[in-house]
Amino acid sequence: MQATAVAQGMPHGTLPLLYTFHFYLFGFIAIISALLFVTRKSPVAAALWLVNTMFCLAALYVMLDAQFIGAIQVLVYAGAIMVVFLFVIMLLNLGHPSEIADARGKAPVLVAAVIGLGLISELMATSRSGIAWQFAVPVGFNAEQMGKYGAVGTIARPLFNEYLLAFELTSVLLLVAIAGAVVLGKRRETDAR
Repeated sequence: MQATAVAQGMPHGTLPLLYTFHFYLFGFIAIISALLFVTRKSPVAAALWLVNTMFCLAALYVMLDAQFIGAIQVLVYAGAIMVVFLFVIMLLNLGHPSEIADARGKAPVLVAAVIGLGLISELMATSRSGIAWQFAVPVGFNAEQMGKYGAVGTIARPLFNEYLLAFELTSVLLLVAIAGAVVLGKRRETDAR
């Protein structure tokens, strides 16, 4: 959206009111969903709140003219990885639903509220100070990269060059988590016999 706004003659940094409203709306819903994800005791409810967070992040990516990343966010994270999470939850067989009720005491909620207020105040202080120029993306850089490498190549080049180790470690971590869930599920089966 920003690239089209600059191309249409809008000054850099100013966007229409409806765009700004929806950007902050999806951001607010993502933050609330993430807080609800952390505070739920039921793993299924937590997983569903995480899916909602992923959809809101995908909407933010689309609004930032990163449609490919938004689609990957929905397909990979909200789709495939959440199916794996729910599969692991089912394998663990956590017991009767009354044992894992979704209500918690007031202490964790208060601690989460204090931490959330601290993070919000930190974000407000950081946003008021502005972005350092060495971290800002130059105007027209994204369009240049898209023309040079295409949508997939722009994402894939840094992912498989600079961030290859982190990408592979994440995939190994997910594989270990699935194997651990299977081992825990088998152990409970043998203990029950």
